Amino acid sequence: MENQETISSQNSRQTIISEELISEGKWVKLEKTTYMDPTGKIRTWETVKRTTRKGQSADGVSIIPVLQRTLHYECIVLVKQFRPPMGGYCLEFPAGLIDGDESPEAAALRELEEETGYKGDIAECSPAVCLDPGLSNCTTHIVTVTINGDDAANVRPKPKPGDGEFVEVLSLPKNDLMQRLTALVAEEKLLVDSRVYAYALALQHAHMKPFEVPFLKF
Repeated sequence: MENQETISSQNSRQTIISEELISEGKWVKLEKTTYMDPTGKIRTWETVKRTTRKGQSADGVSIIPVLQRTLHYECIVLVKQFRPPMGGYCLEFPAGLIDGDESPEAAALRELEEETGYKGDIAECSPAVCLDPGLSNCTTHIVTVTINGDDAANVRPKPKPGDGEFVEVLSLPKNDLMQRLTALVAEEKLLVDSRVYAYALALQHAHMKPFEVPFLKF
């Protein structure tokens, strides 16, 4: 009977008990989260949350912009900017917070134009997904946008970054993305956002032969 109670306890669902504010700034706050683990033990976690969340489906959007031009390879548009928490420059997908009652799709098109100058069309939008669940509750929609590079509005795009934003726009060939990222990291000592790297890795794997399973002799 005792063993059965132990098994039941260990299979119980983990739950949040309380959240205590530790510190709050303009954009983020730090909380102490108290929760119960599967064994019934009470534990605490330091959690970062955005102060800007107001009931949106997610905090923001991350945009995968695919630039398409006649007689050119498809390119992925990235932004390079200095990130104070990292102490260096980072290559990222264009991204930003969702404003008020704005839809993820509208936010993606707005942020893309502000950061890169490009006007695009929505191809697909993901559900809300986690960014760094071991640290924060921040979520984002990953929105794929196609850009008609032959359109006059996209021939010489002019970014309109917000106050304090200093962004450099790069277009890298989609079919050679991993190699180009690797070269930039080596040449300029850049950091690469994990979403960009995961996307490049997925493209690389999609064009590889299936992984071989070693033959085991018994």
